[in-house]
Amino acid sequence: MRYFTRRNLLLAGGALAVSAGVGLRPGDRGEGGHAPYFARMSAALKRAGVAQPTLVVDRQRLEQNIATVCKALASTPLALRVVTKSLQAPALLEAVLAGCKTDRLMVFNGVMLDEVVRTQPGADVLLGRPLPAIQIDEFLQRHAANEAPAAHPQLLVDSPERLNQYVAIARARATPIRINLEIDVGLHRGGLADSDAVAALLELAKTEKLVEVTGLMGYDAQVQGVPFPNAELVRVKERYAKARAVLISKLGGDPSKLTLNTAGSPTYAMHLDDRIANEVAIGSGFVKPMNFDLDTLSQHVPAAFIAEPVLKALDQALIPTIESLAGTLDVLDPNSRRGFFAYGGYGDAEPVSPAGLEFSPLYGGRAMLTGSAKVDLKQDDFIFFRPRESEGVFLQFGDLAVYDGGEIVARWPTFPVAA
Repeated sequence: MRYFTRRNLLLAGGALAVSAGVGLRPGDRGEGGHAPYFARMSAALKRAGVAQPTLVVDRQRLEQNIATVCKALASTPLALRVVTKSLQAPALLEAVLAGCKTDRLMVFNGVMLDEVVRTQPGADVLLGRPLPAIQIDEFLQRHAANEAPAAHPQLLVDSPERLNQYVAIARARATPIRINLEIDVGLHRGGLADSDAVAALLELAKTEKLVEVTGLMGYDAQVQGVPFPNAELVRVKERYAKARAVLISKLGGDPSKLTLNTAGSPTYAMHLDDRIANEVAIGSGFVKPMNFDLDTLSQHVPAAFIAEPVLKALDQALIPTIESLAGTLDVLDPNSRRGFFAYGGYGDAEPVSPAGLEFSPLYGGRAMLTGSAKVDLKQDDFIFFRPRESEGVFLQFGDLAVYDGGEIVARWPTFPVAA
């Protein structure tokens, strides 16, 4: 554990003192115990005998988000593809697929490919990233005799080199493969750079009888992170339209039979009038972690929380080696008064209940939480955190606890840990 040096502490204390002197002393953010919603969830966890860090999924809120997505897409020709890396439990994924009446999945690694074949064999699977050739080779080897649709995913390709690797595998195994072309619509993290690159790759694919080109994928996560999102969205659609035109001119046939994937949770609502792509990808929007508190997701509600038992509660927070300054720190910031040590394993998350808690910058890292004297927490109570992301975090706490109607009604095992 790394603590502040005395020099840094004095500098911090001096800055706080100056702030206090000019009327900028932080206000007391404590509001007592849990808000009613979290008080009910806490009681339900205790009745269920939960006494370890647990990720809780609120099923009613999950269903509310499912209904929000269904309503948004109902008047459009857009299909929904559910992103598995954001919903990493078989029963959670099944709840979303059933609620949205879709069988389309986006998968991001070899482990999840195997799990989807096992749990959703009838799914129409599109890869969300170009995978290393060895993962594809091993997957095709494991499922060579499997006729389930999920065992024959659309592989994502964004370069001639990747295509050549996949073609070599297809030839060696005498196995036909389907490929979808990733295009760069402005994120620059991957994808074919322009329509000329799309044309060149299509010409290369046409020379191989074992390859079927199934469509395009263009991910536009940058739209919500730039100063002028609407202008960037126009550019995204222009880039996509050019690539689509090349694809149709080279392939011929019925464009409606192609997989023309776009968007993500932050941007799907901006594509509801889209007539270029024919499906959108959504994952995190169904549980809405903190990083998805966006205007485009204002109709969605947070549906996943981490519950952490309190192991030790201090009426006076103490910083190692500078315990004598505790009273001074309290004067400078009333929210530094009480200290709480939770069970640990917070994931990438921030405290949301009781109100007024924060990680102590003076104690070091994410070890101790502090709050004002008004924060009403004692040993064995729960602190609730909200994850910033769902992917990865859902795999850190064992079986998910399903909260519904004021009770913990089920435990949902997660998928195996995988990047």
